[in-house]
Amino acid sequence: MGVYLVSVEADDWLDDEVFGAVGREIDTALAARGLPPFVCPPATEFRAGSGQHFEAKMYRPVSGFERFCRESADGTLEALLGWDVLLPVELEAPLVLPVACAYNDVTAVGDARRALAAARRLAELLALPPGIPEHCDNLEIGHWFDGQAAAAATAFPGRWTEDLDVAFHAALFLRAAEYTLRRGRPLAYS
Repeated sequence: MGVYLVSVEADDWLDDEVFGAVGREIDTALAARGLPPFVCPPATEFRAGSGQHFEAKMYRPVSGFERFCRESADGTLEALLGWDVLLPVELEAPLVLPVACAYNDVTAVGDARRALAAARRLAELLALPPGIPEHCDNLEIGHWFDGQAAAAATAFPGRWTEDLDVAFHAALFLRAAEYTLRRGRPLAYS
């Protein structure tokens, strides 16, 4: 059990029982801004480590990360935590749709480019170490923080080691935004 951040497959994106209503509302909001509808790429076969899917468990406390984002006072909090669905679509501000999602009565849609810029700033501030998995098909980020982070802290000491919960979320949102832009797929909480 728990909250997961996962990539959305085309079949789920179009399914009325999963994301269909959200997808239609997104397309309506995009059309109102003069933008084309969002098309979710076709489904791909799962192969661990391929980078074609994204799955991360949100198992670490987020309160310290929220504080860290607020201290940045540059839109970081909204860019990284102000959405329920992340899209590879340029948006001036998150879209708030009158459709319920997994954890809210409305669905906020964020821009992966804004999320990536904010996540890169945090990664730089924290001096995240090399070696954090780039592909996160099967909970790799969590596994890395539970296993290899200790060795990385010895080899690459720095601010990131002061609060591993903050570092975990910074790495997670960095990889999430990179994935969304690289694969063109939405991410959502489930």
